[in-house]
Amino acid sequence: MILSGSASQSLAAELAAELDEPLAPVEFERFPDGELIARIGDATPDRAVVVASTPTSDAHVELLQLQDAAREAGASEVVTVLPYMGYARQDAAFAPGEPVSARAVARAISAGTDRTLVVNPHEDAVRDFFDPTATVVDASPRLAEPLPADLVDPVFLSPDEGALDIAAAVRDAYGAGETDFFEKTRRSGSEVDISPRDAAVEGRDVVVTDDIIATGSTMSEAVGILADRGAARVFVACVHPLLARNAPTKLSRAGVETVYGTDTLERAASEVTVAPAVAAHL
Repeated sequence: MILSGSASQSLAAELAAELDEPLAPVEFERFPDGELIARIGDATPDRAVVVASTPTSDAHVELLQLQDAAREAGASEVVTVLPYMGYARQDAAFAPGEPVSARAVARAISAGTDRTLVVNPHEDAVRDFFDPTATVVDASPRLAEPLPADLVDPVFLSPDEGALDIAAAVRDAYGAGETDFFEKTRRSGSEVDISPRDAAVEGRDVVVTDDIIATGSTMSEAVGILADRGAARVFVACVHPLLARNAPTKLSRAGVETVYGTDTLERAASEVTVAPAVAAHL
């Protein structure tokens, strides 16, 4: 049985259809004092698959409650799917006195589950914070599906060398094109040039890929460079379309033709589901 967090209802439905498993009648309520409760009704799951992105602290609480509700209902196995893991980018103590937040939330989630799947965490190393070690699901090839079929001599670019594997996965799934990454060159203490390392982009369609777009500042800067260099159409594809605050406006003003994302976060840009990639691990 599939149990959905409030931030993952569309994906949970897609996964239920993919696996041909029932979808639990989950309800969410907030008490007058602000506390949350997630109920799974009269569901009596044998195996409970909790599908819950955690973009907010409230979503984390819902997830823990759904895990507990599944156990209370008699589930013999609880599998937790984190389409988007909040706090995953806080994977180290970056200053004295700071917590490793990814480790803290992973420990809490591990206490209520037998197995955890995490879709494209910002750093694969966060899998080790879970007990047992989480399974990383790579959904980046899914980003090829919504791309136009008529891309002209495409270049698949990543914002830096560390994310080149995502660009390569999308290119391979698309079936044509070249990959490259943006390189930063410091000109002075305050001036940094950013440009594709090797690939010429003039007259070519470009797909800029990444695991997550948050504020859109870095991505819009990169897209602006491509426009200056004569790129034809520029598309942006990311697994997690967080797109906080005015990120869509920034990207549009920079010249992005379309932003494609998956349903790990349910946004207007969520053009493709990660359900098949998740189902392969279930």
